[in-house]
Amino acid sequence: QVQLAESGGGLVQPGGSLRVSCAASGFTFSNYYMEWFRQAPGKGLEWVSGITSGGALTYYHDSVKGRFTISRDNDNYTLYLTMNNLKPEDTALYYCARNLPGPGWAGDYWGQGTQVTVSS
Repeated sequence: QVQLAESGGGLVQPGGSLRVSCAASGFTFSNYYMEWFRQAPGKGLEWVSGITSGGALTYYHDSVKGRFTISRDNDNYTLYLTMNNLKPEDTALYYCARNLPGPGWAGDYWGQGTQVTVSS
């Protein structure tokens, strides 16, 4: 069955960097767009970034543009989110999701999330 497992979260100081990963299994990873979402304490789910199946095109929420980079390794079934110049408002539970084919960035399968905390 489809499984997504995030890792790499942690505590980082403002201005710092972190890379989170998502290991995928149970489907042909290279056939699907993939994406990252996040949920901050007391707030709703927010789409962060998406990447096309081959990795050629990437998309970002305005709040992270220029600071975050989404990438993928199709040979190793892994999705990444590299986060630079982190801000306290980036504190959230970060989820990877397989994109539901069709317009928009809805996910059809989700991981359990990895916590990113930005604090001094």
